Amino acid sequence: MNIEWEDGFRISVRAENGEVTISANRAGLLSLAGQLRALAQGVPGDHIHYDAFNSLEDGSCELVIERIEDERNGQGARK
Repeated sequence: MNIEWEDGFRISVRAENGEVTISANRAGLLSLAGQLRALAQGVPGDHIHYDAFNSLEDGSCELVIERIEDERNGQGARK
């Protein structure tokens, strides 16, 4: 999977009271959009790890986004 970053991206993730907030500048949002598209084209089990060591602002929570099966309870893909 090809993970690309826009120049100057900034992304932070925080979790509080059961709510997760992802904050990003324009370059960060474009980076995430491209990465989510790449992940969607992957296979179940593919995933992307985001953390303060490789992509997120200091103080951010770790975030893992994983591609799962399209079928749910035998009802087929959701659109």
